[in-house]
Amino acid sequence: MRTVALSGASGNVGRVLRPALLAAPGITLRSAGGTRPLTPLSEDEDVCHGDLRDPAVVDRLLKGVEVLVHMAGTSVERPLAEIVENNLRALHAVYEGARRHRVRRVVFASSNHAIGMHSTEDRLALNCDVRPDGFYGLSKAWGEAMTRMYWDKHGIEGISVRIGTAIEKPTEPRHLSTWLGHDDLVQLVLRCIEAPAAGYLVVWGVSNNTRSWWQPVGCERLGYHPVQNAEDYAAEVLSRPDPLDAVGRRFQGGSFATADFTRPDIPART
Repeated sequence: MRTVALSGASGNVGRVLRPALLAAPGITLRSAGGTRPLTPLSEDEDVCHGDLRDPAVVDRLLKGVEVLVHMAGTSVERPLAEIVENNLRALHAVYEGARRHRVRRVVFASSNHAIGMHSTEDRLALNCDVRPDGFYGLSKAWGEAMTRMYWDKHGIEGISVRIGTAIEKPTEPRHLSTWLGHDDLVQLVLRCIEAPAAGYLVVWGVSNNTRSWWQPVGCERLGYHPVQNAEDYAAEVLSRPDPLDAVGRRFQGGSFATADFTRPDIPART
């Protein structure tokens, strides 16, 4: 059996992953859901809670763990001070805990917002320039760099998953390019856990969308082969108004790019 820790278990992504990991053969799950206690989903689930900036909380989460799936942190655009505390300081504390407890691999929840200022006319490879669309995206770029550093300096394998739009089904035109369906989300995370060797790796957290901005949509090194496609919902999605403004439609980050956007020299594309 492989002991896996899931941080952020009470978040939008964590709530999808938690029952799936608990049901996966060969995995013993320890779930952490922030400062509020979790109720175990079954007698087989170990649960804990607390502030991940606290080394004692991190030790409780990571003792005896082989793989950490790190989904905790602020997941929307917020003032820099909050982002620093939850996405930078807490991640550093988690990685230092991973060193103490000899965690073999960390699966890090990066985000498409680390590259959100690329144009929607671009088609991006994994080695594209990092272009954050706000403080949240900036924290994810920093997290990718930390994940890389802890592999290079300490041998902790790291997989940075640039998660797209992880929802049940697409609801707006942008999602036709960014959607990560729940079935593919679970498949991807299981492949990240089970891959025999990873070193350091960046992968797109996206389904097999016809209109994807990101290539390749799968990852042969992990054995991830997405099967869902946002195009199945295109007619329904395109029958409704696009909620994004002109700036949000111009950049891959959507509404995150719109937030506090002040450049008059870049015309909004309608």
